[in-house]
Amino acid sequence: MSETTAGEALPKQPLDIIPMLLPVALALIMLPLVGSTSTWVTLTIASLAMGMMIFIMASGLTLVFGLMDVLNFGHGAFIAVGAYIGTLVLLPLAAWVQADSLLANLAVVAPAVLLAMAVTGALGIVFERVLIQPVYGQHLKQILITMGGLIVAEQLLYALWGPQIIPLPLPTALRGSFIFGDVSIAKYRLLAMAVGLIVFLGSMLVLNRTKIGLLIRAGVENREMVEALGYRVRRLFLGVFMAGSALAGLGGVMWALYREQVHASIGNELTILIFIVVIIGGLGSVTGCFLGAILVAMVSNYGGFLVPKLALVSDILLMVAILMWRPRGLYAVTNR
Repeated sequence: MSETTAGEALPKQPLDIIPMLLPVALALIMLPLVGSTSTWVTLTIASLAMGMMIFIMASGLTLVFGLMDVLNFGHGAFIAVGAYIGTLVLLPLAAWVQADSLLANLAVVAPAVLLAMAVTGALGIVFERVLIQPVYGQHLKQILITMGGLIVAEQLLYALWGPQIIPLPLPTALRGSFIFGDVSIAKYRLLAMAVGLIVFLGSMLVLNRTKIGLLIRAGVENREMVEALGYRVRRLFLGVFMAGSALAGLGGVMWALYREQVHASIGNELTILIFIVVIIGGLGSVTGCFLGAILVAMVSNYGGFLVPKLALVSDILLMVAILMWRPRGLYAVTNR
């Protein structure tokens, strides 16, 4: 058998494009219901931006579960810590934040984001070693101990920063909107979309096109074999947890700027929403998490515009509909 024939005989994984079409189909269905094209475009852009921020926060959680089989209900703690760490940079440098210069604004936002990611990544190592390592493979204990960690972290934030809400205004250059005819697109939403796309493409590149990603996925399938080849899967998984925590810190800063305020329960408020996104996307799937975050944001924005009262339960209804169609989520990569 020739080399070409052998290559052609290898089975190929079929590409499932139906879930990818759901956001497009939903947007097209909403167009006649919204009525105004300019309003529809504004709502759609707002949904994409919101979805990207949710994805950034949820991607770390789906990576940790998909690759490490860990149910981390304390993920919201890293979001809240990231938001507060961002204030340590942005508030003292208020003059740079208020400067009418995009370069000056980004020069202060970038260090805030990097510091938040560094601190939450380091805390992720401590969290994994102290709380999660003793309960690997025990999901019920993982839920209880990580929820306890979230409560403790929230109370520590109250003790350090107080119960008051801290205002965190957007940098001047990121305020306002670009106007295209009757369409208004907020500047910060465009930045959020760009960051979300970078995180998504970066995650897919690392997992599918690098040696580290290959080792991580191989360690999930057959840990003993990978360790027999001389690789320390334990360290790889610790790196995954640290990366997931750092992404939560990044999302915390972006969400705080989006809401223009920080409070100790900001992470706790997002925990349920993030788990809904992870469940819709399929446990462990980065692509599914990406699509799930966009769908959740679209349903929330469109529903809030058309039927405001329905928006309160729109996320739950979407999850029920998706799970009735695909009980394991849009792109499940694990049988757990």
